[in-house]
Amino acid sequence: MSAREEILGRIERVVPTRPAADVAADYARIDRGYLRRHHDDGVLALFAERVADYRAAVVRVPEHELPAAIAERLAARPGEHGIASGLPEEWTAATAAPLVRDPAADALDGLAGAVTGCAAAIAETGTIVLDHGPGQGPRALSLVPDYHLIVVRAAQVFPDVPEALERLDPSRPLTFVSGPSATSDIELSRVEGVHGPRTLEVLIAE
Repeated sequence: MSAREEILGRIERVVPTRPAADVAADYARIDRGYLRRHHDDGVLALFAERVADYRAAVVRVPEHELPAAIAERLAARPGEHGIASGLPEEWTAATAAPLVRDPAADALDGLAGAVTGCAAAIAETGTIVLDHGPGQGPRALSLVPDYHLIVVRAAQVFPDVPEALERLDPSRPLTFVSGPSATSDIELSRVEGVHGPRTLEVLIAE
């Protein structure tokens, strides 16, 4: 018996594996009497306000103006920008800036920025969720470059956490983004760009 098998055996004896049916039944019995949403109207405006509170730049644009909006923002940051497979080609059709599709991990630090879509967004908390599916790339693409431009479609914005979570697959690697990366030391000195992009811009396509 290997060390791994021995360790897993010990865990199994303490916490036996339960049938999937039992797990599903326990999940169904969870009391969900809490308020599922705090807002019914003005969801996009609330989302834009909350994201801006985190010091991210937020712009609401009509869907047909999205390519021009992306091109304008990338032109302001000279250099190559990383994009992932599955990002709609029309989004970058007007972009003259050089784009690198699916950049290698060792090339990420040299990029001027990254452009991605998202899986969902939460208005109440100003949070954007990436599940790293098509158009979003691996987690490193959204964390290593110093600039991140995220496109959020209006239909992807949900009023509150419960509704957004229901649209997400918990088996996928989820990244929750609430503004640019920032941290504070014991003296409350704010430092940005430590754990992710120093600059975050969000385009809300309506």
